[in-house]
Amino acid sequence: MRVAPGGGTAVQDHVALAEIELCGELIIAASAAEERLSLESIDEVLRVAEERETAGRE
Repeated sequence: MRVAPGGGTAVQDHVALAEIELCGELIIAASAAEERLSLESIDEVLRVAEERETAGRE
């Protein structure tokens, strides 16, 4: 049986943390909506347009 070492040796996965944050924002938006979110609304919450602009500049 292996036990993870203690003492703050955890590694943060920044991509996973960003995905968790976006999922949380999507859940909040969906719970606040009266109807199902449209694809455009989902893209807005997930900041798809911003990501495309950033990728286009590179």
